[in-house]
Amino acid sequence: MSTLIRNGVIHTDAGPATAMAVRHGRIEWLGIDDQATSYDGADEVVDLRGRWVAPAFVDSHLHLVQTGRQLDGLDLNGATSRVDALARIAAHVGVLPADEVVIGAGWDETAWPDRDHPTADDLERVAPGRRLYLSRVDGHSAIVSHALLAETPHARGEDGWSEDGRLMRRAKHTVSDRLSDLVGPDQRLAAARRAVEALASRGIGAFHENAAPHIGPDYELALVRQAADEAGLRATLYWGELGAFDRVDELGVAGLAGDLVADGAVGSRTASMRDEYADQAGHCGHGYLDATQVAEHVVGCTRLGVQAGFHCIGDAALDAVAEGFDAAARLLGDDALRSRGHRLEHCEMPSVEAVALFARLGVAASVQPMFDGLWGGPDGMYAERLGGRWHEMNPFRDLHLAGVRLAFGSDSPVTTADPWRAVRAAVHHQTPGQGLEPADAFRAHTRGGWTAARVDAGLLRVGAPASYAVWETPAGRDADGLPDLTPGTDLPTCVRTVVDGRTVHRSEDLP
Repeated sequence: MSTLIRNGVIHTDAGPATAMAVRHGRIEWLGIDDQATSYDGADEVVDLRGRWVAPAFVDSHLHLVQTGRQLDGLDLNGATSRVDALARIAAHVGVLPADEVVIGAGWDETAWPDRDHPTADDLERVAPGRRLYLSRVDGHSAIVSHALLAETPHARGEDGWSEDGRLMRRAKHTVSDRLSDLVGPDQRLAAARRAVEALASRGIGAFHENAAPHIGPDYELALVRQAADEAGLRATLYWGELGAFDRVDELGVAGLAGDLVADGAVGSRTASMRDEYADQAGHCGHGYLDATQVAEHVVGCTRLGVQAGFHCIGDAALDAVAEGFDAAARLLGDDALRSRGHRLEHCEMPSVEAVALFARLGVAASVQPMFDGLWGGPDGMYAERLGGRWHEMNPFRDLHLAGVRLAFGSDSPVTTADPWRAVRAAVHHQTPGQGLEPADAFRAHTRGGWTAARVDAGLLRVGAPASYAVWETPAGRDADGLPDLTPGTDLPTCVRTVVDGRTVHRSEDLP
């Protein structure tokens, strides 16, 4: 199969280009239209009509099944109050069979006037007798209905248990484990298929699945791979289980990384902090791994030849992770760790010393710009939880200048997989001095994702995989040829996504 695309503007580091020839999934030629005559006999000729072409995006951190479930299910993002959230729940369950388990996500009490989360009693009032599991927007706490709690009585009294139905930590995981039995493979595969369609429509050609036992059963990995293969997207899979070295081949994962949690999340007050939360005296969150455990995991993964990685948000958690990496490097040597391309997820509150260490050891930071876009700033959730320490969160520029490799993701469904919004959020960071240049932000969401997966891709050049997206850019482009990212302007719209030469999304107005 050969394709010639022409009459466009192609974002490449190989000089000006308006046309590109693709054969057998790779770029065969790049140049200007006047030089494209020898490719006019291609199987497919696409007239771009002046549109902009760039490498397809990579989402370096998401949860595919949970994303697809939220797209078609109970989505509480945007609920303006507890009353609004409960009304949405009642309306949603009202059209479902009485025995169906209802899984929702996205509620955020910090955006509500009364700052009060729903309770199990609230759920019983609006959906009597129903089995509901409603995850907070950050995924680190959930409201569970009485009916579902009745099926998991051993969760009562576990770490993180609360009588009002809001569960965290071990109690939450116990109930979520029950969902593995109640929501089967067919439903999970359908959700994964819906999610890959949505990703492709937004110019995302590849993604990293950050799976873990507390998120879903291990068989989800095969379903994620199947959905990605069917749609033509490239999936890199990670499994967040400590020391599961003998399962790497069985699971087919690139590493024991992703959501291997060193701590929780700021919104749920489970991120592990050195100092107490500003809105909960005496409470510093929860650390789940110590430096010794981190070191043993990094050493084991390095010797096995796979990536290690950790979910780490609070400064205390990152201290433990950094101490563990340092201990591993002292045992195996810096070069051994650098060769494996280990990674961190979120990396929201690293110290200056930790940043320097991660740069020295070649550790990639898989970060989520929309966390700052949604929760940063002096009036945001970070400020409510942490007081003046909010400005320490998500130091993208510090990481970049230190030489830490950045890869952007969404943590979908925590935030929407919307890469141009993420790039704009990284450029217009809410902490003065932490914004990135547009070219660096765009690179982090394209080539940076491939690099974090230890794959040499993400550039449009001869011989490279033909993985690209075609965009309408209504606000125009800047002096460097990138779309205008000024806040308030219209962001680009994807009209075609191609992965390894295969069209995985096409809008109606592009031949």
